[in-house]
Amino acid sequence: MAGVPAASIFIGMWVRTTFVVLTLMACTSASTESTATTETATSSPTAETTTTTPTGTTTTTSALVTTTTTPLLPVGDLTIEAFPVPAGSRPHDVAPAIDGGVWYTAQGSGELGWLDPATGETRHTELGSGSRPHGVIVDSDGVPWITDSGLNAIVSVDPTTFDVTVFPLPPEHPGVNLNTATFDNNGILWFTGQDGIYGRFDPESESMVVFEAPGGRGPYGITTTPEGSIYYASLAGSHVGAIDANGGAEVLEPPSPDQGARRVWSDSSGAVWISEWNTGNLSRYQPSSETWDTWPLPGDVPAAYAVFVDDADIVWVSDFGSNSMVRFDSESETFSVLPLPHSPGDVRQIHGRSGEVWGAESAADHLVLIRTR
Repeated sequence: MAGVPAASIFIGMWVRTTFVVLTLMACTSASTESTATTETATSSPTAETTTTTPTGTTTTTSALVTTTTTPLLPVGDLTIEAFPVPAGSRPHDVAPAIDGGVWYTAQGSGELGWLDPATGETRHTELGSGSRPHGVIVDSDGVPWITDSGLNAIVSVDPTTFDVTVFPLPPEHPGVNLNTATFDNNGILWFTGQDGIYGRFDPESESMVVFEAPGGRGPYGITTTPEGSIYYASLAGSHVGAIDANGGAEVLEPPSPDQGARRVWSDSSGAVWISEWNTGNLSRYQPSSETWDTWPLPGDVPAAYAVFVDDADIVWVSDFGSNSMVRFDSESETFSVLPLPHSPGDVRQIHGRSGEVWGAESAADHLVLIRTR
């Protein structure tokens, strides 16, 4: 594989802006029993690993400007802060870093980005020729792991040296359109590809197994429950896949047909939340009872893209239809709508840590932050 170019550090013109708008809407849940079928997956061996080391950096600096508005909100002082990233980055997914920063995949430039929320500094590490990074997650040692559809590989970046290590998928699985990843409770990385696969990768042994997804094309979002169960959402297949201990997947059907299940996230109880792209619904699957609840997002033409459950079990959804971040309290079954600072913003993924909810405005080259405490 060709050598990976050097890492670069950018400290761009940083203008952090705080935006406040909130609309409250309630809606009613609808429950239905799920239907399920089981299909067997097939496995493939791993491919050769490539490691490269960046060699150079460049820096620039600028002033910080802050604009704040005073909120008058019934659910607390919720604001959206916007942080610019280098033009053309097209940030896709975000993951909080253990040093207080935030990692993001710069899909437009083929790089892994890092933002310091305190100063606005951004650092970019080039991932290689043809890179098109999609998802990013962080392991227990603080190492970011990327699902790179352009390289058709799982990629890791050393957070100290910025060494880039590329783990290609087996050659019999070219161009799988890698999307997202999650770690199970044993440190195994599970990933999805929209071409119709999901897989697992062991960072210690560097062994990789790829499975054919039941129903073919579609695997997109993926999540791990507290007890270690793995679920993925199939966008084209309009279902949720429950992966068993042997790597097989059981198909779980949400109540709405052709709903376009896009992303999934587990709450602290092990319930799985699903954003439905085609219907604009937010759904919840309860594994213990095998039951579903569904709530339509507020607005005329909702399009639910990303979903995330924060440390207080509040559910967050990005809605392309209203260009907003939507907060859902499952106890009161109440939505709160926070319009994004840019139009279009196109937040494609949401993540967070205690007191913070992060998203990436892929259409506006900004990261956004909602402080929940």
